[in-house]
Amino acid sequence: MTFFFTISLLILTAATIHVVAAIGSASTVAVVYGTGTICGIIANEPTQRVECYQNGLKLDISVSPNVSFESISGGKTFFCGLRSGGFSLHCWDTRALFNPKRIYLNYNVSLTDLAVGVDHVCAREVSSGIARCWRGNRGSPFSSPGDGLKFSKITSGNGFSCGILMNSSKVVCWGYNEISVEIQTQFGNLSMSNLVAGDSHVCGLTKTGFLVCKGTGQLDVPTSSAFEFSGLTSGRGFGCGIQRRNGLVQCGGSGDNNRVKDVSFETIVAGLDFICGLTTRNLTIICWGNAFTSDVPVPMVIPGPCVKSSCNCGTYLNSETLCYGSGNICKPCQTELPIPVPLTPVPSRGSEPSKGINKLSMAFLIVGSIGAFVGICSVLYCLWQWKCGFWLCRINSSVQPTVANDAIAPPPLRSFSLRHNSSRRLSRQRSGSSSSKQAEKTQSFSFSELADASNNFSIENRIGSGSFGVVYRGKLRDGREVAIKRGENDSLEKKAKKFQEKETAFESELALLSRLHHKHLVGLIGFCQENDERLLVYEYMTNGSLHDHLHNTNNIEKGSSELNSWKMRITIGLDAARGIHYLHNYAVPPIIHRDIKSSNILLDANWTARVSDFGLSLMGPESDQQFMSTTVVGTVGYIDPEYYVLNVLTPKSDVYGLGVVLLELLTGRKAVFRNREDRTGPMGVVEYAGPRISTGDLRSVLDTRVGVPEIHEVEAVELMAYTALNCVNLEGKERPNMTDIVANLEKALTLCENSHGSLSSTTISLPSD
Repeated sequence: MTFFFTISLLILTAATIHVVAAIGSASTVAVVYGTGTICGIIANEPTQRVECYQNGLKLDISVSPNVSFESISGGKTFFCGLRSGGFSLHCWDTRALFNPKRIYLNYNVSLTDLAVGVDHVCAREVSSGIARCWRGNRGSPFSSPGDGLKFSKITSGNGFSCGILMNSSKVVCWGYNEISVEIQTQFGNLSMSNLVAGDSHVCGLTKTGFLVCKGTGQLDVPTSSAFEFSGLTSGRGFGCGIQRRNGLVQCGGSGDNNRVKDVSFETIVAGLDFICGLTTRNLTIICWGNAFTSDVPVPMVIPGPCVKSSCNCGTYLNSETLCYGSGNICKPCQTELPIPVPLTPVPSRGSEPSKGINKLSMAFLIVGSIGAFVGICSVLYCLWQWKCGFWLCRINSSVQPTVANDAIAPPPLRSFSLRHNSSRRLSRQRSGSSSSKQAEKTQSFSFSELADASNNFSIENRIGSGSFGVVYRGKLRDGREVAIKRGENDSLEKKAKKFQEKETAFESELALLSRLHHKHLVGLIGFCQENDERLLVYEYMTNGSLHDHLHNTNNIEKGSSELNSWKMRITIGLDAARGIHYLHNYAVPPIIHRDIKSSNILLDANWTARVSDFGLSLMGPESDQQFMSTTVVGTVGYIDPEYYVLNVLTPKSDVYGLGVVLLELLTGRKAVFRNREDRTGPMGVVEYAGPRISTGDLRSVLDTRVGVPEIHEVEAVELMAYTALNCVNLEGKERPNMTDIVANLEKALTLCENSHGSLSSTTISLPSD
């Protein structure tokens, strides 16, 4: 996300500057402003150790002890880290070779909410809520507020700390700096959900989601709407926040965020005249401002603490890998948000805020999704117990998303304005009957039959992979060519978990495909269910996947001539759109695919595109305006950012995935790729193509293998490009539905055969405001 995620700890500063960090729990990034030190908790290693970088010394520093930490926080000349589990607290002086000093050890009382001020440290006991403090610069330890006060949050500034009381949500402050009394008085009876402290002020979110700041000194921060920000940081003369809906940084005052205006962040922290942030794209640290002009050479950083307990609100994508198998990284829950007024339409970007933008709508989605999720889980559990008719939906999200070879964490999120003269929303048509009313019988195969058909599942017959297994080419005894998907068998320690995942995906795909029949969906022929074996048998798609034709090295070298015409590429995009349109509009109940990508678009002997792999699909809501809550699954580069952030799924999530596929067809680039032209790191095709298309420079991103569009193709390609651009809008409400997309691509195909003028005279179907 992000928007974003409230996963960061409060990073605090000194008397000369104001610094706060992302609002929420512990942080995995710290800034020690007095020595120009930036530290992070490293991901994808056996221990979640701390590594630091001092810009002035140009040194990389691996901090001892080499053990796992869950959070870090920095002051003026030192920073502290809380060991995983919260039973031990270490601090390091960044002026003295980073020698560690343990200031707390208790295996019976765990700590959380680590908060480092200019010269003192505080943390909160997990079980009791009592705040404990250490260090100080006046010859005696910094005072604790006493055991009589129980806190839900604490934060530390210059000579003072503040906390939110558990029972009343009121603010209480303490310390030797007299500003603590003034800050507490100014907060008065405000009910707060979060706090972060700076030099002589404290900012936070009220229970109603508004940003307020109390204390002395001028803090220039972005204007706050309800529940707009999930993170906040400020430096000398500027303030920046992370927008909850998209993770982009918004600054007020003199904060310069031009370098990262299109980058989404998990958390941001500030130094004297610079800001550092943990990027959502690849979990690396970027700093910008006067003191830094390049990325910080610290390895990938975890976005939150690795925990072994279950996560109530879902886990981050690939968190098992990030934690090196030692746990998961939990997404923060949004249960503190009250239910706001009903949703109001969100106008187009650039319209006046007074004309209906209501940021409470996002909070409504979050709260509503919790209730929806509970209800859906109850129903599905009963159906699972009933075991009748394969009416099982995919709700187990523990399967890690499939990731292409060049894939990384989700790319930066972007949204673009679509230039058009007119827009209209086509009416949605629903069929009065559906093939789902009576599922046709699928053929039951024995395991030995399918083993014989695939030459005992030989490597030579392997043609790909799906949501729960490997796909093999086979030939049945009656001569039919088929594709056989076989659930993978794992080691004993993983067998029980993997079998449940395989079983769920198998039943989901069998339940859905046995009742779906459409020329742009891959047809299911039969299945096999013997002992631990789960296999599905499909129609064989002679020409493989769209992904292979666009990105496979051999196909690139050969030119894959069938796809090297704009008419064919538009046709393939239209075929895929028609398949998804059927799922959204004619299946009863509607189906959300959740994993639309070019490798799931297959091509039959006639080069007709068909949507495949329904192992992650869910029976969805009845309209685009409804939503359901479910943990995120999918493939990096194609995942809807709104779904990724809020765990709120709508049919518009498939629209985003299709938009990425359309951009692949236009550019020939992978969803996530390494840009060799300017030698930059991995980037998304949305990030790459979006700005150029939106500024009218479409030709610079078109796939050179197809060539420059002919006169009669120019308008068609432009229409496809602008449709794709609108599909990948950041917010689902700004994307077209599948009826609109099909209509646009049908127009594009017609234009490709017979041009009727310029783009300005062509009607483009878009969401109505």
